[in-house]
Amino acid sequence: MKRIFILILILHPFFVFAEGLYSPTWGFSLDLPEYYEYTEGDGKDRFSFNGPEGAKFDLIIYNGAYANVKEMAEDITKKLGSKGEIDYFKYHEKQAAVLELNFGGDKSGWGLCVELAETKGSRPPFLLALAYGPAGKTDLNLFHFSALDSIAPSDAEKLYPGPITEYSYPRTEQIIIPIANSGATAAVYKNDAEAAQVFIEREYVILTTYMKTPALQKAWLRYYRAIYRDSYARVGNIALALIKKWGRGTVDRAFAQKALAFVQGFKYERNNEGSDFLNLVSAAGNGNGDCDSRAILWAIILKYADIRAAMMVSPKFSHAMGLADIAGAGARFEAYETKWLVAETTSNVDIGLIDKEQADPKNWFGVLFE
Repeated sequence: MKRIFILILILHPFFVFAEGLYSPTWGFSLDLPEYYEYTEGDGKDRFSFNGPEGAKFDLIIYNGAYANVKEMAEDITKKLGSKGEIDYFKYHEKQAAVLELNFGGDKSGWGLCVELAETKGSRPPFLLALAYGPAGKTDLNLFHFSALDSIAPSDAEKLYPGPITEYSYPRTEQIIIPIANSGATAAVYKNDAEAAQVFIEREYVILTTYMKTPALQKAWLRYYRAIYRDSYARVGNIALALIKKWGRGTVDRAFAQKALAFVQGFKYERNNEGSDFLNLVSAAGNGNGDCDSRAILWAIILKYADIRAAMMVSPKFSHAMGLADIAGAGARFEAYETKWLVAETTSNVDIGLIDKEQADPKNWFGVLFE
C-alpha cells in the first residue's frame, strides 16, 4: 500500500474528559476534533464517538489477545470484512499498522493498530482505533486522519508527532541546520519541516470548518495544542542548542528574555494562502514567521528550560503573544488558575510589556499546551 501523504457530563472513573481525553488505566490519550461526542462503551477498554457529517470513531483495547501487530491487523481486517490493505511501521519504537477500511459498501475510512506501553509479557496490550464514515464524503478523510493522529499510545508520545504523520513522513535521516541569528546549529530530521507544514495545513482546513460555529474557540485551542505536540520533538535539538549557547543560569526571567529576544529578531512574514502559519523548524532555521509561530516556538524553548509557558490569542487583533509562569513586574494575563507574565514576540520590547491599546484581557483567550 502506498504511504499516505496527507495533503490536505458524567465522567466514567476509568477515562478522563478534559482538554482531550486520557485513560489512567492504559496511559493513552486522545484529542479528537470538536463535535465528536462519546456515545457508548465500557469506559475502560471500549469507546465509541459520533463526529461531524456522519463520522464515526471507535477505540478498543486488546490485552494479551495478540502476539504482535501483524497478527492483530490481519485478524481485525478479517473480522471487519474489510477489503483494504495493511501497512506496517514503527511508531516511536512501538509496533504499529495502518489499515485501509474498505467495506465495499457505503462506509470507508482508516484504522490504526498500535502497541501500548511496554510490558514484560510476550503479548503486549494493543490499541485499535477505527475512523470511518459515509464512503461518498471523501473530505471526511481529513477528520479521520486528524482523529487517528491525535492518539498518543503512552506518555512518551504526548509531545511527539502523531502516528499518521509519523507513518507518512518517517523520521529516519538527520541533517544539521543553522539556527537563525544565533551562531548555533542543531540536528533535525530531513523531512521535519515538510511534515510539520503538511500537518499544519491539514489541521487548518479542519479548523476552518468551525469558523461560523459556537465551537470555534475550542477548535482554535485544539489547533494550537496539536501544533505544539507535533512540533515539540522536531525543534527539541534546536531548543537544547540555544540553551547551551545562552546558558540556562538560575533566573527564569533572564532566560525567558533571551528566548524572547531570539524570536523578536525574526523577520515578520505572513502568507495569506492556507494557514498563514510557518512550521517551527523553518521558522527557527530561517528566522522568520508570524506572531503565533514565534509564540509557540518561544513556549517550547521555555519548556525545554523547565519554565512553564503558554500563549494568548486575540481574534480581534489577529495577534498572539507568549505567556510565562515567572515572577517579576509586568502585565499579566490570568488563565488556567495562573497569572501569566505576557511576552510580545513581534516587537522589540521587554517581557511583561504590552501595547496599551491591546491590553484589555477581554479581547484574548489563553492556550494551555499541556
